[in-house]
Amino acid sequence: MQPLPHQIMGYDRAITMFSPDGRLLQVEYAKKTVKQGSTAVGLVCSDGVLLVADKRIVNKLIIPESVQKVFEIDHHIAAAASGILSDARVLIDRSQVKAQQHRVSYDTEIDVISVVKDISALKQLTTQSGGLRPFGVSLLIAGVDKSGPQLYQTDPTAIYFAFKAAVIGESDVEVNEVLQKEYKENMTIDDGLQLIIKTFHKIFAKNFNVDRIEAAYIPTKNPQFTAVPRSTVEKIVKDLKKK
Repeated sequence: MQPLPHQIMGYDRAITMFSPDGRLLQVEYAKKTVKQGSTAVGLVCSDGVLLVADKRIVNKLIIPESVQKVFEIDHHIAAAASGILSDARVLIDRSQVKAQQHRVSYDTEIDVISVVKDISALKQLTTQSGGLRPFGVSLLIAGVDKSGPQLYQTDPTAIYFAFKAAVIGESDVEVNEVLQKEYKENMTIDDGLQLIIKTFHKIFAKNFNVDRIEAAYIPTKNPQFTAVPRSTVEKIVKDLKKK
């Protein structure tokens, strides 16, 4: 006998309640929220790590510089978000504090995986505690530590994986197809930046605008969070239009 519609709906009213087929529906709703968020891409390159995000400026009255999708956690760690950005800021602020506490306590830089595990632990806590809701955001966390350049992705389920290249957000399927074909482990940060901007230019078509692009990288030598200047993006776009 099939359950009635009102019986089915009951399983998404509490985060701690599993449906009969073993699903936490509120977590699945949070993952759908991420799918509706703007696109962010991360690449591990031969000379560092790169994050590129689409700021998706939908109102021409918005000042593009006020929209932030790529965040500095510490000078050697950065993150890009897709989904509910207010949720992302809570996680980023927590990570920034943890990184500074680690530096003060141990007089050394925190490693990337420790930041990822702390964020994932908080995300997991919200999937098992009544009165809470899951974080509706996925993060790409990129950094350079003693293990070299690293890239992790963590989603609302609190699962995390290490990637060579990863994408989150609304155009993840299209961008992932490009990465599967064109990503190479020996590509430089400049190569990766050109690849992602070219991909965004193709996917967004008439809606593409330089103001939509936010990018930052951390080089392997002298790891330091560095934002990509607008002039660099403009030059790449100009070269694309010539082809």
